Amino acid sequence: MTKIVVVDNHGQFTHLEHRALRDLGVEAELIDNDTPPEEINADGVVLSGGPDMDRIGQSPAYLKADVPVLGICLGMQLIAEELGGRVEGGEYGGYADVTVELTDEDDPLTGSLHPETRVWASHADEVVELPDGFERTATSEVCGIEAMSDTDRDLYGVQWHPEVAHTEEGDVVFENFRDICEAN
Repeated sequence: MTKIVVVDNHGQFTHLEHRALRDLGVEAELIDNDTPPEEINADGVVLSGGPDMDRIGQSPAYLKADVPVLGICLGMQLIAEELGGRVEGGEYGGYADVTVELTDEDDPLTGSLHPETRVWASHADEVVELPDGFERTATSEVCGIEAMSDTDRDLYGVQWHPEVAHTEEGDVVFENFRDICEAN
């Protein structure tokens, strides 16, 4: 059975990420972000959302764990920042229901949602410059980089929250990530 750990960055929806994976038949474990990566044995890692970059614990170390990583909201932002991208405050601000345009229909994480989907996202902070090796895979009217992928390193990020009911096809993101982990 595929095992994916959800690294808890103190986000209000982290428990829903854990549940979404369990509902797919994945062996999912919710772990504190102070847990060193060498203490886990998993096929993939989800870096949860959260309120603050100052509270990400050991999360950056998971980028070197040699398993696929999916960053959600703050998780995506910490991937970008740690690998040389740039994060800034978003012009739009807080949570909103947003139509996202998928720009790469071949992307293993979000391509199956092409050409667009409705999502629930916070834009208080957002990735404004991609790290080397990443491609933008989604955009919207309020955010230039709604999703990003580095398929060579199996690192992925979405600005939105696929785990909440307001996101129309969020389960597809988790299914696709499970498939990426199984193929790795």
